[in-house]
Amino acid sequence: MLSAFQFQCHFVLIFLAASKGQTRYLEVRDAGEDEPFLLLSEDLKRELSARQIYRRSLRCIDMLSIEGQFTFTADQPQMHCATFFIGEPDELITIEYNFVSIDCKGGDFLKVFDGWILKGEKFPSCLDHPLSTSERYLDFCETGNIQRSMKSSQNVAMIFFRIHQPGNGFTVTVKKSINPFPCNIMSQTPTGRFTMVVPHQHRNCSFSIIYPVVMKISDLILGHLNGLFSKKQPEGCSGVGDYVQVLGGTGLDPSKMFPLADYCQSFHGSAQMKIGCDNTVLRMVSSGKYINRVTFEYHQLDLQQIENGKNSIEEFCVPSI
Repeated sequence: MLSAFQFQCHFVLIFLAASKGQTRYLEVRDAGEDEPFLLLSEDLKRELSARQIYRRSLRCIDMLSIEGQFTFTADQPQMHCATFFIGEPDELITIEYNFVSIDCKGGDFLKVFDGWILKGEKFPSCLDHPLSTSERYLDFCETGNIQRSMKSSQNVAMIFFRIHQPGNGFTVTVKKSINPFPCNIMSQTPTGRFTMVVPHQHRNCSFSIIYPVVMKISDLILGHLNGLFSKKQPEGCSGVGDYVQVLGGTGLDPSKMFPLADYCQSFHGSAQMKIGCDNTVLRMVSSGKYINRVTFEYHQLDLQQIENGKNSIEEFCVPSI
């Protein structure tokens, strides 16, 4: 079994492979199955003209951040395969089956999932996703030609499949569209700045960063309605319907992470913390009564910062390296 730090490293390298085309490894698991430790290689980003459709073959374990048409053909029995799709924070992903040749009765399957699953954990979590867990799956062996496409609810999606017979496989087309109010975002990079807005929606939105980071919240507006702020909240966020929390942990699911800080009052200024966790999440909980907004920036935390840095909040999840 890999250590938490090893898992974090391999997960981080997925993003490096997607943006830099470097050879990397990935640990992946479908719930209830052993996780294979397989090779991920080849440049996944290429310059394309507006009139071209990017086409290439898929590997058993793959990562894609571009639109195009992708084909998998088994050259041997493939038992544990997955392709992870990721877009920019404001993009949604549509996956459409173009051609499928698998033996559903013989134990093959091909499923699209609205989000990501790693080591049995889901992003977004079941608490934060607008659909039930069963509604997040598109199973070809159940729907066939009835439903041939799925649009994600956030900037990540995946397919996972099992094919026994060499020569069988499938082709999918991947397209992206703009999401005007991004919610539940996986960051592609260890450095960035983002503003999350939840406009009169009763939902929870998470921004996940799979790196140890220094995070700085520079602006937070909670309870904004018709140009007026709601009354000042009491100390602490217990029972408050609108607030922001910072979470840290070693897995993918925000609902299983450790709460590091809560903010339930609007402020303009700076709240900074150093978080040495494998995964850092900023999560906004909204009642739907107001327009909530938070602006934050982050950059990767290095070992020297962990040892020597000073913070306004106690250090958490410091890696043992």
